[in-house]
Amino acid sequence: MINIYEVGETNAMIEKENLDVRTITMGISLLDCVHDDIDLMVDRIYDKITSKAGTLVKTGEEIAKEYGIPIVNKRISVTPIALVGASACHTPEDFVRIAETLDLAAKKVGVNFIGGYSALVNKDMTAADKMLIESLPRARSWTERVCASINVGSSKTGINMDAVRLMGDMIVRTAQATEKEDSLGCAKLVVFCNAPDDNPFMAGAFHGVTEGDAVINVGVSGPGVVKNAVAATRGESFEVLCETVKKTAFKVTRVGQLVAKEASKRLNVPFGIVDLSLAPTPAIGDSVADILCEMGLEAAGAPGTTAALALLNDQVKKGGVMASSYVGGLSGAFIPVSEDQGMIDAVGKGALTLEKLEAMTCVCSVGLDMIAIPGDTPPETISGIIADEMAIGAVNFKTTAVRIIPAIGKKEGDTVEFGGLLGHAPVMRVNPFSCKEFVDRGGRIPAPIHSFKN
Repeated sequence: MINIYEVGETNAMIEKENLDVRTITMGISLLDCVHDDIDLMVDRIYDKITSKAGTLVKTGEEIAKEYGIPIVNKRISVTPIALVGASACHTPEDFVRIAETLDLAAKKVGVNFIGGYSALVNKDMTAADKMLIESLPRARSWTERVCASINVGSSKTGINMDAVRLMGDMIVRTAQATEKEDSLGCAKLVVFCNAPDDNPFMAGAFHGVTEGDAVINVGVSGPGVVKNAVAATRGESFEVLCETVKKTAFKVTRVGQLVAKEASKRLNVPFGIVDLSLAPTPAIGDSVADILCEMGLEAAGAPGTTAALALLNDQVKKGGVMASSYVGGLSGAFIPVSEDQGMIDAVGKGALTLEKLEAMTCVCSVGLDMIAIPGDTPPETISGIIADEMAIGAVNFKTTAVRIIPAIGKKEGDTVEFGGLLGHAPVMRVNPFSCKEFVDRGGRIPAPIHSFKN
């Protein structure tokens, strides 16, 4: 039970420190919508999503009003569409029809994003997988709310370098297709290694095939809360710092658990997990980079940054698992450049580079996230960046991801504007040396030797 003192603490976190439930995400299985007639299949998809999630937004708003807890987003994730559309889709354009159907369903129920326009190709690609990937530029430019993710590697299978090479091309083409919006399409497209089935955060959410017919997953975020708690530990030992972060994460997770169970009860959909992720926003005081600075760094990217981020990520997870038996998804600290004013400032100072961000991804929850790069960056260079990040995930048995935006017409030092939660981003320098011969080899990088654990 939450006592009256905790209620007071929680109210202060909400009013003064930007604590919020970042998303209630309903996962919906579309496996029973599969049919070899595409017209019938898209009708089934639309009907199932709108019937299952018809009251999702209303329910989220009611909970937020009754409990006084901000619930920023209401979202949907679905079964990876490459699996759903395999029987009916014979061209990339057929998959675009499904993307448009998902978009219409999302608009009908009022959610801001729907995830699951996805393919799981960590070992190889089926014909359907490849068609979905090739449809990405059109699907992303012709829809408003659809988010896409492609899993190209895992610790058990290695890295599918054919898919990595293809994704370099698709990211560039998606950027070109959405050039008038500062290449916004790439902000809703992420490449994964070890993608979790129950992640409620976009753009990487999808409803895994091991899940039930429907599920409620909740993502909680509180960088401002953690920053204020850390600020009170100045001059104290690492032991005190760790205990403070852990206890704060515990309290934040309790809020998520409360909202998740209430949403589950009202929607009559099973509760899945709480994802406790320190997901920043462009708002001042809602920054992961600022937490690192409160620990004693002059700027994010200074020597010691990776160690500070590792400490933060670990203590957040420890606090979360004490508060709920069902902590899942990604859970930890996100470092998206465009969505974190502290990260943006660090890039502007020259303290934070793409290479330092890659080092930080070894210990954080996701990877290279919401990073703008020059629009003339070659596709094979983007593939090389993806391959590096996938290698970190595969070798370390962790989820890693790349959400990178080659901003067409922009060069290093320019700024791209996305608006809302996606924020704005400085265009960062990319290593100019070529990796084309490497990524053009094709085939698969094998799983690491320590993956053999039967």
